[in-house]
Formats: sequence, structure tokens, C-alpha cells
Amino acid sequence: MRYWWVNHKQTVRQELAGGYLWSPVTEANGARSQFYDNMREAAPGDLVLSYANGRVGKIGIVGDFAISAPKPSEFGSTGAYWQDAGWLLPVQWLDHPIAVEPKAIIGRLASLLPQSHSPIRASTGGGNQKAYLAEVDRSVFEVVLAAAGLRVHDFETERPTITIADFTTQFDDALEAQILSDQGLDQTTREQLTRARRGQGLFRRRVLAKEPACRVTGVRTPSLLIASHVKPWRACETAAERLDGFNGLMLTPHADFLFDRGLIGFADDGTTLFSARLTDADGIKLGLHHSQRPPAKPLHDASLGYFEHHRRKVFLA
Repeated sequence: MRYWWVNHKQTVRQELAGGYLWSPVTEANGARSQFYDNMREAAPGDLVLSYANGRVGKIGIVGDFAISAPKPSEFGSTGAYWQDAGWLLPVQWLDHPIAVEPKAIIGRLASLLPQSHSPIRASTGGGNQKAYLAEVDRSVFEVVLAAAGLRVHDFETERPTITIADFTTQFDDALEAQILSDQGLDQTTREQLTRARRGQGLFRRRVLAKEPACRVTGVRTPSLLIASHVKPWRACETAAERLDGFNGLMLTPHADFLFDRGLIGFADDGTTLFSARLTDADGIKLGLHHSQRPPAKPLHDASLGYFEHHRRKVFLA
């Protein structure tokens, strides 16, 4: 378990109400930010303190791994300079009253804060500029929660009930509605695009023609395989990408789920990549260590860009 502190004054209302955190991938000038990279480091079960307007007001539990997601529409004009593409991290905010001002307890907090990438200033207890999601030591939680009459242990046994599926379905439903109302597309194309979301229709036929077997398990029976997008359906920029057979794999249901969640991926030579977030125990229970995988086969040249996107934006290293 890891412990996180988020500074989200501008978006605290939307994020607490929506059950998530959202950040751009990079800073406005394209530079990487450890505070944004941390969105991909947080894992289910981790604890998060919400800091805004000079106080810690909520504690939450990370519900799932972050995914690539557009800037939430409810942000409106807030953060207009942020990129539209970012990371969305599900967080289940708990109903416990917390109203702790770090400035009032900075004498106890200062020595416990991280030396670099601290969310607040050790000298004053005020928030650090540009800080968003920062990792802190458990002792920081102990001090903050003790000031609210609470104990860290009481939250470490909590289990979140939300997953990223709660959000991806919302994104996909909204996008599907846009496609169905797009008069710039003919009726047949609109139908094929919505069927492609579910791995059906023209997209499935095109993928099956290029990838007749599951690259993870070797299963070739079509009725046991799902046509899965490599670059997620919601992330595709054009109708052509959503229907491109080279942007797909035929996978067994459990491999499809793991691939979609970024727990497995593929190198350009076709080697299966396993995320460090997929424990050996879960891998064994899923049969991944016992399956007779087919020999690695290089990816199609036309598929390389899609798989590169998957490794950058979906796969959890």
C-alpha cells in the first residue's frame, strides 16, 4: 500500500463529486511532471488525502489503475491551458469528517514530508505550486488523521467498490451518442462504428482475417475469441482507426480483459509483456503461467503504431 496527497483546489468540487482524480499527461510546455506521472503509479487500495483551500478535507481509496482519458467536461473553463488528454484515476472518497489545516500542525509534519516533490512547503505548510499528486510517507497520514481524531489503520482495511469500468462505459456511451448523431457519416458507417466498440461487425471480420488466433493462449476457435482494439475505441481519432483490422487482436476473454486494463501487452517482435502490477499469484490463478503460448510472431508493420500507443498509454509497466 502507498500513500498519496493531492492538491486540487481548482477541481476539488468536480473530482470529489465524480469519484476520481484527473491530470494532464505533461505540463503545458510538454515537460514531464512527477506529480502527473504519479497518476500511473497509484494502485487499487492506496490511500489519498484531498487538500484544497488550505486544508485536508477528505480521505479516499484508489479504486483502480489510471487510464488515458479526456479532460472531464464538468471542468468547464477550469484549467483551459491544460492538455485535453490526460490520466483519470478512480478514487472512492469516504464520508469521514476531516478539516485539518497543515499550517496548524506543520511543526509535526515538516520533518516527515518528502525531500523532493512535496505537496506542501515544510517551512509554512502552504501548498507547493504545480504540485498535484504526491507520494508521502504513512507517518504523514498518521499526523494529519490524528489531528482529526482518526487512525490510519481504520482506513487501511477499507476496500473500494468502484473500478475504471465505471468511467470507461460513461466515456464510450457519450462517444457512441456523438457518432450516432453525426450527420457527416452515413448510416452504415455509424452502425459499423458502434458495432466495432463491441468487437463486432466489419471490425471483427477484418481483425480475424489478420489475427486468427489469440497471441496469449493460442486458441483459434472463433467463438471463443473477442476482437479487441489495440488503441482503445474511445482513443481512436478517426473512423478509419476504429475499423482498421490492424488495430485489433483476437483474444480469449480473460486475455482481452487483461490487455484492455494494461496488465499485458506486446513487444514489436510479438513477445507477450506482463505488467508488474499483475501478481504471480493472480497470473497462476488465471492460467497464464500454464498456458501453452504459441511462438512469438512479429507484429504487422501496419500495427506497430497502435501497439506503441498501447505501451505508452495503456500498458502498466
